[in-house]
Amino acid sequence: MPGSRVSSTAAPTRIGFLVFPEFSMMALASASEPLRAANRLRGEACYDWTLLSSSGGPVSSSSGFMLDTTAVAQAPALDRLFVVASLNIAGMRDAEVVRYLKRLAVSGVTLGALSNGSFMLARAGVLSGHRCTLHWESLREFSEEFPTIQVCREIYVRDRNRWTCAGGTAAMDLMLEQVSEDCDGQLAADIAEQFLHGRIRQPQETQRMQIQWRYGIADKRVNAAILLMEEHLETPLEIQEIAARCHLSQRHMERLWHQHFDMAPQRFYVSVRLKEAQRLLKESTESLASIAMRCGFASPSHLGSSYRRAFGRSPGEERRLK
Repeated sequence: MPGSRVSSTAAPTRIGFLVFPEFSMMALASASEPLRAANRLRGEACYDWTLLSSSGGPVSSSSGFMLDTTAVAQAPALDRLFVVASLNIAGMRDAEVVRYLKRLAVSGVTLGALSNGSFMLARAGVLSGHRCTLHWESLREFSEEFPTIQVCREIYVRDRNRWTCAGGTAAMDLMLEQVSEDCDGQLAADIAEQFLHGRIRQPQETQRMQIQWRYGIADKRVNAAILLMEEHLETPLEIQEIAARCHLSQRHMERLWHQHFDMAPQRFYVSVRLKEAQRLLKESTESLASIAMRCGFASPSHLGSSYRRAFGRSPGEERRLK
């Protein structure tokens, strides 16, 4: 049964990975390789796993690797199923998969998601009443589409029999906790050591790299100011207000920005907003008007002129490149 402790006489825990086109290979490998290592180090089949998709056959990852899959209609019995996705959020609207997930939910199978797979669980109606997480880049889109579902910024969330993960290497932390409970903590530690995984992270740890490491800056006031900028994209704050909140004068803040970034704070702030606009152009189907509004630009033309100055191409040209 899901969550039962694996012993030498127990049948392997049966796990399915349901992939969508452009799924994250990093997330899939981080989740599946610990299972393989558990079997090898334990010297017995603790886990059995299968790769699924809506209709079966080859499915391409976001990096272009093709993996063969079994159609959900021919899926074996499972104890746990994880939906694996990545950037193609709009494409995760498959009626066959919805029916399959609903059947598994009714039968008591533990359902999970890696990276943006939480969108599919939510669209299937099997996340209602549960906390969940997903990749930090998609938190806002998820909250807008599913305002009644409690979404967290943690690297993974286990809420009863719904296990969701932000993706990437966080999938390994989730699986190592699973191995620790199914088998024992020492086996989980041995697996982590095999993969040079320095420590098994706790679920409540933050997804994003801290600003001080992203920008290589130790000054807490600068880092606090950048955080305010990242948190206020749609309605940008005045630089004077950011400085005041960080206990700086505007002139001192400008000196710090020229010292660390060789530009004015206002220009830096615009670059943060343009970076988010670029992400939305590449990874969403939102209109230019919507993206302009979400990133704090007065109009699509305002976004367009700023975008062209920064990247040498228009937003429309950027979208056609994706």
